[in-house]
Amino acid sequence: MVPEINIWAVLLATLSSMVVGAIWYARPVFGNWWIKAAKVDMDRNASAVVPMIVTLVVSFISALVLAGSAAIAQEFYGGNFLLNAIVTAIILWAGFTAARFITHDAFEGRPAGLTLLNISHELVTLVIMALIIGLFGISAA
Repeated sequence: MVPEINIWAVLLATLSSMVVGAIWYARPVFGNWWIKAAKVDMDRNASAVVPMIVTLVVSFISALVLAGSAAIAQEFYGGNFLLNAIVTAIILWAGFTAARFITHDAFEGRPAGLTLLNISHELVTLVIMALIIGLFGISAA
């Protein structure tokens, strides 16, 4: 069984990830704190093009996997697709994203506040993706 995925929802969810990241890591929001905690050298004159392309591709993969997972959850549980999409996003975030971040950051000795900031960003990103996917529904448009 291949789950039904609304590609327009996936594309919009992908773009939403870029918007959330731009706001979250903007200097007036959490950017200044993140730069200091993550020890990012803002003077290195490196281009952001490659990281932005990588982020776009990875965000598309995340949105696609979330849409497929939500469709499978819908098939299994039934009920409200929007709710299933949000619950699926939270479960995937907790079981994979947050768990892996916490493990890697603990071994790398990163500050707990930085880990919390980054996993919170991922939670917000996935929940917004789930809202978009859930509101669009399963049927491919």
